[in-house]
Amino acid sequence: MTSELTARLGHTFRDIGLLKQALTHASAGGARSNERLEFLGDRVLGLVVAGELIARFPGAAEGELAIRLNALVRKETCARVGEAVGLTPHLVLAPGERMRTGQARISLLGNACEAVIAALYLDGGLPAASRFILKEWAADFDASVTVGTDIKSELQQWAQAREDLGRVLPAYAVIDSSGPAHAPHFVVEVSVEGAGAARGEGASKREAERNAAAALLAKLKAAK
Repeated sequence: MTSELTARLGHTFRDIGLLKQALTHASAGGARSNERLEFLGDRVLGLVVAGELIARFPGAAEGELAIRLNALVRKETCARVGEAVGLTPHLVLAPGERMRTGQARISLLGNACEAVIAALYLDGGLPAASRFILKEWAADFDASVTVGTDIKSELQQWAQAREDLGRVLPAYAVIDSSGPAHAPHFVVEVSVEGAGAARGEGASKREAERNAAAALLAKLKAAK
C-alpha cells in the first residue's frame, strides 16, 4: 500500500488492514473481501451526500433532493472517483477480473470506492469519510446545481416519450399563493394525464413548479 494512495485519501490509517480489505475483491478468495465494507460505505456516502445537499439547497423539496442524491451516489460516480484517486492498481482480485470492461468494470471500481469510504469511516470516524467525500465529489456537487433547472425538462421528456399516454405535456396549476409581497409562498400542482400528479411549494412560482416536477418524477421512477 503506497503512501501516495493514503495521501490522496487524506487519512493516515491506524489499521491499514481495513484499507487492504476494502481493496480486496471476492474473486481473490479468502474470507475478508470488501463486500461487507461496500454495504457500509454505500450508507455512509448517502448520509454525507444527503447532509451536504440539505445545506446547499435549502429551498429544494424532497423530490428534487432525491434526484440529486441518486445522481451523486450512483455506481458510475463512485467508479469515476475510484479511478481518479488511483484505486485500480491496488485492487486485489482474480486475474480475469482485471480484464473486465464496461458496466462490469464500473461495478467493480464503484464497489471498491464505497468499501474505501467504509474503511475511512471505521478507522477515522465520520470526519475522515466526510473529508474524502466532500473533496472528491466537489465537482459532482457543483454539477448537480443544474439538476433543479433541468427538472421540468426531464419531466417533459419523460411524458413525451410515452406513446401509451399520448405524448401529453405536463400541466402546471397554482393551487395556492399566500404571504406578504416580500415573502410569498406558492403551491403548484403538476400532472401528467394518465400518469399521476404531485405538488411542490416554493418562494416563487418557478421554484414551486420545479419542486412539483421533482416530486412527480421521483414518484414515477419509484413506481417502475
